[in-house]
Amino acid sequence: MVAPEIGSTNADITTDKTPLVNRSVLQRLYNFFGRSAQLSTNITSDGYVEFGSITEGLDNRTLGTFSGVFAPVTLSMFSALIFLRVGYLVGNAGLLVTLLQFFISYVILIFTVASICAISTNGAVEGGGAYFMISRTLGPEFGGSIGTLFFLANIVNSAFNISGCVEGLVQLIGPGGYLVHDDGWVPDGLWFRFLYSSILNCLNLIICLIGAGMFAKTTVFILATVIVCTIISFISFFVQAPMQVPIPNVNTLVHNSTGFFTGLNSSTMYANLKEHYGHDYTVNGEEVTFASVFAVLFSGVTGIMAGANMSGELKNPAKSIPRGTLSAVLFTLTVYLCLALLTAASCDVFLLQNNYLYMAGISVFPASVAIGLITATWTAALSNAIGASRVLEALTKDRIFGSILDFIPRGTWRANPIVAVIITCVLVEFVLLLGSVNLIAKLNSVLFLLSYLATNLACLGLELASAPNFRPSFKYFTWHTAFIGLFGTLIMMFVINPIFAVCSILLCLILIVALHLFSPSKEFQWGSISQALIFHQVRKYLLLLDSRKDHVKFWRPQVLLLVNSPRSACPLIDFINDLKKGGLYVLGHVVNADPYTQPDPTQDMIYHWLTLVDHLKVKAFVELTVAQSVREGLQHLMRLSGMGAMKPNTVVFGFLDHEPQQDFLQSSNSPYSNCDLLSSAFPIRWQNINCDEYVAMISDVLHMNKNVCLCRNFVNLNMDSIKISEKKYIDVWPINFLNPTDKDAFDTTSLFMMQLACIINSVRKWKKLTLRICVCDEVRQSSFSLSSRSSVESQSEKLSNLLKMLRISAKLFMVTGWNAVIEAHSSAFPTYLNSIRRTL
Repeated sequence: MVAPEIGSTNADITTDKTPLVNRSVLQRLYNFFGRSAQLSTNITSDGYVEFGSITEGLDNRTLGTFSGVFAPVTLSMFSALIFLRVGYLVGNAGLLVTLLQFFISYVILIFTVASICAISTNGAVEGGGAYFMISRTLGPEFGGSIGTLFFLANIVNSAFNISGCVEGLVQLIGPGGYLVHDDGWVPDGLWFRFLYSSILNCLNLIICLIGAGMFAKTTVFILATVIVCTIISFISFFVQAPMQVPIPNVNTLVHNSTGFFTGLNSSTMYANLKEHYGHDYTVNGEEVTFASVFAVLFSGVTGIMAGANMSGELKNPAKSIPRGTLSAVLFTLTVYLCLALLTAASCDVFLLQNNYLYMAGISVFPASVAIGLITATWTAALSNAIGASRVLEALTKDRIFGSILDFIPRGTWRANPIVAVIITCVLVEFVLLLGSVNLIAKLNSVLFLLSYLATNLACLGLELASAPNFRPSFKYFTWHTAFIGLFGTLIMMFVINPIFAVCSILLCLILIVALHLFSPSKEFQWGSISQALIFHQVRKYLLLLDSRKDHVKFWRPQVLLLVNSPRSACPLIDFINDLKKGGLYVLGHVVNADPYTQPDPTQDMIYHWLTLVDHLKVKAFVELTVAQSVREGLQHLMRLSGMGAMKPNTVVFGFLDHEPQQDFLQSSNSPYSNCDLLSSAFPIRWQNINCDEYVAMISDVLHMNKNVCLCRNFVNLNMDSIKISEKKYIDVWPINFLNPTDKDAFDTTSLFMMQLACIINSVRKWKKLTLRICVCDEVRQSSFSLSSRSSVESQSEKLSNLLKMLRISAKLFMVTGWNAVIEAHSSAFPTYLNSIRRTL
């Protein structure tokens, strides 16, 4: 097999290391966790590589797997959940339902991570993280809309974690707090909490302005701090004696009450197995449900893309994102399951439902809970703020929203998007006005679920479309994992809140339509999954389209228009577009040259032809061929144009004459004017065929059992006169002028003309005209064996009945002076033609 160097998809790939035989699962697992594992090679070797400047900015990529992916993902997944909401989950949903919800959440997360790993190991991953991967897979319309939703989700999640941090801070050092007594160190209240949240948001802003590298340098230390605090909490479950734990003052539903810590006890475990849905004291006593519990749980574990969002700072994103993300998911799952089991076995329901910060009351070192809570929630908020700013920067660099946001990428200093960071923190400030953690959780969960749904949808679409270049190095991804992740996210979106789910999906669809219509990025050559899916479906349905099942009831014109000079044929091209009635429309052009010369001249011409099709707004395919004569080229086009059962059944020619050709593309008065199409693209070409060849071409069409149409004087077609109703009729002459008989109006040719006229009359811009069938009411009996006057009337009635049967709305127009035409037929042929012209 030989492939050309130019245009080949494998031109830059020197080796193919794709294994012919899949390795066993155990071997894969060993290689994945072993030191010798390499999920991807250098970006210039295997797999699909995004076109563009891949190596740009490599000097700024300083983060490895642990500090760049594992640490931020783990901290984001701990967030407000680990120290502040585990008791809320177990106390209301019970241990069994809590474990079920963790199972559902982590199944969705693991399968979504598989999709993320598939995309990240299928090509170069640049800055923008999850947005970059989705947009380069789905295209700018889908990627831009989902990236916008993902940006909003990161903002909401940042506010969610800041609110959780403030809630825990107030319970620890506020009035009646665990670390202080009486009035506390800080006052409590709605606006005081907003003030504390704003201070933390400002601190996040300062850190973000310093740069993501500063955050990355501290994540390892922060993660170590959170793990140490978590270990101290685990130890407390084993060493603490049974005790009474006071209910905090912020709980206004109960006053001066206590819950019980029983130590590890089987009776306590049994009592906490089943659901005991109560009331949420942080949301004015709102009743807790399965959906609200799952929303809070899922909001706490939505950090799986924290590593992908740092892709611009990773040394090797294709390697670090899969390994770091999967390791973090498994680690946090283990911690949560252990914590849920210990909580259910040691704390009674009353304590868990009325004191979400119960861990501070039972800890051997209460300050460790404070340190762990503040660091986990604050760093999760910071991670989301950094991720949101990076996504916003990528959106504006891609000009998804046009020039309106061009000021954002300009405000970048040392690869740090200063303006994007400021905008992100301002939006977080607005979300903080909602106040309660649990109020933000539902919206936060739905937005992230929609982002995960889109990621799984992208991978599922690529897998089902059988895209040859979708060859991820990550071997654990299949279409099954993508489908399960997609189905799970969709179901849980509606379980959490159907209204939020519907609104977010509608918002996504509105953004898709708006970006498709107005975004300048739609012209970018990113590669879109829609093209792969369309190709897959079109191929499948073309195979189902069987030409043996064609029926006259469903006949439609499928037109091949032979175009010599596109500049002078614009009106005819536009007219035939109205004539096709949803059928196949092919613009054919023959290049007179030796077909065996190199290079092929049509390769450079096809782009200009497609540009012309876009400019004229016609729904046509373009077929170009090289032949030594136009007749030979026409035979190529008739035999090879179309595919399967979609083949041209009608061939349209321009008329062979010597009229001067008009340039409709350069004329300022032409409705088809386009100065961008230079004269060098479509030079005016004179017809290079003679009369004999022209007639032979018509004969070839008829021999191939196709209809033929000859079009003349379309340079004079003025659509403006039709729009202002200067023209009133579409005339059809069902007469064989070369040999007229009384059967002409009922033969196949006349019926074909009536069908085409009916189609034209159904088009909106031709609808105002009246279809008129011209009937000759003066005949000469002797020359052509025509019937008598009374018979002529019966012929008109017969034609009228035929039109009714064919459901063609047309009026009959009786032509006078036809006797003179009939008499001229027996004289010289030029005299006969002149009489026809006068009658017409």
